Amino acid sequence: MSRTNFDQLLEAGCHFGHLKRKWNPAMAPYIFMERNGIHIIDLHKTVNKIDEAAEAMKQIAKSGRKILFVATKKQAKSVIAEKAASVNMPYVIERWPGGMLTNFPTIRKAVKKMATIDKLIADGTYSNLSKRELLQVTRQRAKLEKNLGSIADLSRLPSALFIVDVLKEQIAVREANRLGIPVFAMVDTNSNPDNVDFVIPANDDSAKSIEVILDALCAAINEGVEERKVEKADADAAAASQKDGRKAEDADEEEAENAPAEEAAE
Repeated sequence: MSRTNFDQLLEAGCHFGHLKRKWNPAMAPYIFMERNGIHIIDLHKTVNKIDEAAEAMKQIAKSGRKILFVATKKQAKSVIAEKAASVNMPYVIERWPGGMLTNFPTIRKAVKKMATIDKLIADGTYSNLSKRELLQVTRQRAKLEKNLGSIADLSRLPSALFIVDVLKEQIAVREANRLGIPVFAMVDTNSNPDNVDFVIPANDDSAKSIEVILDALCAAINEGVEERKVEKADADAAAASQKDGRKAEDADEEEAENAPAEEAAE
């Protein structure tokens, strides 16, 4: 059963593309028709592409890996932050830090610097600073939090990226392509889908369109996380059972070894 349906996507306005004169010919396979100079996206294909992307994301989450959500456009920021946080995934909603992926160790240093500032403030190291110096440190901490706070728990490169508007997030797409990191993306009719591994043809300018697609994808991620928990619990139970079995076998062997000695003593 599909995770979304035609009517649901239609109601959210996922079918509205851009003006015909702004189109990217590479999106032709996903365009149903033109109406009043605007391209209309084929939502039947969108439904299928959402299912493909959701299944792939589910497997990534099931393996315990991270997916980085990226959207710096105004209408997508709050939706991305809410949905990504709900499935405990990192996200970028402010300016994309150049080298975020290709120079990841430097980004990690900046995140650690944020933690160091917190530690020094907590233990009183900064208590001797002047008000001006303390204000500078506080502002630096706030800037780091704004730009990198949402990826503080990302200790290694993400296993995939989910992007809203590949035209706006070209740098993120290029960095992911360069490192061979799979890219999932909502791609509108004015964008190039060629550098995207999992294309979801849809209106990327509407908050409702973004939300309905993210709901489906995050539900799949949740399923993957829950299945991982169940499998881990089953594996732990099997290991414990095996351990108990070995203990019982050892006890039986010890009892068998002691039996002849006891008989001889009698």
